[in-house]
Amino acid sequence: MSGDVVELRVHGTATASAGQVLDVSQVEQVAGDRSGGFYRPRRPCSCRSGDDGVTLEAYRWADLPSGTVVRTMSLVFLLPFMLANVAIWMRPANPGSDALVRSLCRLLALTLTALYVLAFAGVTLDLIAWKCLGSSDCLAGRIWLSWLGGQPVGLRLAALAVVPAAAIGLLWRASARPREVFEAFRAPADQVSEHRLSEIGQWDAGPLVGRLRSIHVAAAFATLDVALLAARAATGATAGTIALAVASGTVLATCVILLCMPRLIDRSSSDQRLDRLTRAVRTVAVALTVVVTAHVLTSPAPWNEGGGLPGYGAILTSLFVAQTSLLTALGAVLLRGRRRGGTPLLGLGALVIAAGAVSLAVAVSAEFVYRVADFLDRDAPTGEGLASGLPPAFTWAFFGFFRAVLFTLVVAVPVVLLSRRRRLRAAAAIVACDYPDRPAGAAARLRQVRKAIARARFTERLIPLAMVYACLAGLGTATTTLGLLQLLPSESVQRYARLPGSLITFAIAFGSWGIAAVIVGLAIGGIFAYRTVEFRRHVGVLWDLGTFWPRAAHPFAPPCYAERAVPELTRRIIYLVSRGNAVLLTAHSHGSVLAAATVLQLPPQVSSRVALLTHGSPLSRLYARLFPAFVDDEVLHEIGDRVGWRWVNLWRDTDSIGGWIFSARRAIAPVTVAHPAAEVDRRLRDPADVVALPGDSVPPPIQGHRPSGSDQRYAEAARTLIERLRR
Repeated sequence: MSGDVVELRVHGTATASAGQVLDVSQVEQVAGDRSGGFYRPRRPCSCRSGDDGVTLEAYRWADLPSGTVVRTMSLVFLLPFMLANVAIWMRPANPGSDALVRSLCRLLALTLTALYVLAFAGVTLDLIAWKCLGSSDCLAGRIWLSWLGGQPVGLRLAALAVVPAAAIGLLWRASARPREVFEAFRAPADQVSEHRLSEIGQWDAGPLVGRLRSIHVAAAFATLDVALLAARAATGATAGTIALAVASGTVLATCVILLCMPRLIDRSSSDQRLDRLTRAVRTVAVALTVVVTAHVLTSPAPWNEGGGLPGYGAILTSLFVAQTSLLTALGAVLLRGRRRGGTPLLGLGALVIAAGAVSLAVAVSAEFVYRVADFLDRDAPTGEGLASGLPPAFTWAFFGFFRAVLFTLVVAVPVVLLSRRRRLRAAAAIVACDYPDRPAGAAARLRQVRKAIARARFTERLIPLAMVYACLAGLGTATTTLGLLQLLPSESVQRYARLPGSLITFAIAFGSWGIAAVIVGLAIGGIFAYRTVEFRRHVGVLWDLGTFWPRAAHPFAPPCYAERAVPELTRRIIYLVSRGNAVLLTAHSHGSVLAAATVLQLPPQVSSRVALLTHGSPLSRLYARLFPAFVDDEVLHEIGDRVGWRWVNLWRDTDSIGGWIFSARRAIAPVTVAHPAAEVDRRLRDPADVVALPGDSVPPPIQGHRPSGSDQRYAEAARTLIERLRR
């Protein structure tokens, strides 16, 4: 119906269906598709939210991030890629170091691709082709491997090189999501905000992702070539081997140089010459892999069998040296460009997440290689197998993971205990203010409320703990470089720290099982985060936060759903306003971030007919801290100006994710500040009461981060905004 108000609701990460968003049992889709669609109450049911003549509509985007299987597998294997992609968006708002930070983040992302290739090469080329197929004990009872047993080494390496090549092709294919999927959702480019946050959904990331994909695929094949050629050159490099090694090194150097030219790579418009160059590098790398495989297969030079794959350990350790150097350089750049004044995460957010991505990738790769080695080596105990059966760099990786987790827990325990008393005191003051006339029988309920508020306030303590873990993880990555000296953790620690070698062996084994538990936990978390609403409320927010940002560092990261959601919301609001409607845009949790980016893209004649109601919003509490270059006071005030300050933000003290936008005002007294931003935030007392209401037998529940759509105070705020729109 035209000429009235449409309340367009955008859900957060915890909502499962459009019916729950609209609080009705039957809905019908009026626009969009199954992945992202607009729904209204089904006719002949009432299409209005009461007698005020407001049309309800919901935008459901829950299926845009990915499906069940893709989501679960991505949580396990693509999480380091996603973290590397998030790191580049966490850079500080410092124009002087922006280009250098982007280049370093992209180089770190490239090392993750190379690390995954080396992990597959370690399994197929080192463990199976070189060691197992040359051992009768390993082949005993394994018919699926016996067909290659006793064959020449060159044939074994060439045949099993197909596996990492196929893995590269699979990632290549999975990341090549057709651009046509999002092209239909491009929003009009005129009269949008000039702030960086407005790039989300407006910036065409297709060309950049295509270039990054070609570069990473080329580097992946070149890394495989280097591993094969290093093994071939161990018995004396021929002219052909040297020529192929130079060609592979040239491909890698070209990839590095291209990533160090952000102004060239970041061009949003299609540059035919640049695109042809990156595709040419990729094609050369693929062709070079075919030639290298043929060279390994047909080379008549003898092979020195025994031990590990020649050169593999040195290549792996060199990669860890490169990662350590890049992390050090990134930290130096961020510290040099850090501005005083309480910069979130001390200006080191990109470094923290990048170090976490590298640490997780190293841990997963090491665990993958070791588990296959443990399967092939039937008799060796876990600790001894780790100490002797893997390259020293992977052994140091296990020890570094154990050390980082242990020391983080050592720091976390006192932080939790010391902050708990302070958080409980603050919570007690809030409870005393909210419930001054407390009945004697409500003592137990009041304790529950105090604990809920104290738990919610622990979110701010997670930031320094994340920094501690990232520093320790970066140090763990640095210690893997000791593999160049062929040193093992047990021997080194026993010699220099005077600790028993058996204790270090146990720590390494414990670290291995810890990594396995993390991998299994991520898989289970992916399943439950998608299937269980309550579990997804805590885990899904991390996934949706990561996949909200376009792929600007790693092309194999999960695709960005905001490239469709934001333009789709923009087009829908423009359509509703063009029909004479005013729009009340209500958004919960992460949906408020989508709503903020949408408002920035609305033309002035449209935003003048829009009001904004957010609840449980992480805009200021999380995004302003984690992404200071994209969410700051400037953009928040611009959003308020665009909607004529018809903006209300509802928040609760029991919410561990959402919070206030401009002011943490808890007093009931009216606002005396002249600026309209002071009237945006409204705190909701939670729970509504600590005793059972008349006609009920239990007290009202503690809502926490749950949506406020069924709350009477939400209805009052919406009614106020609707009246302002009608005026």
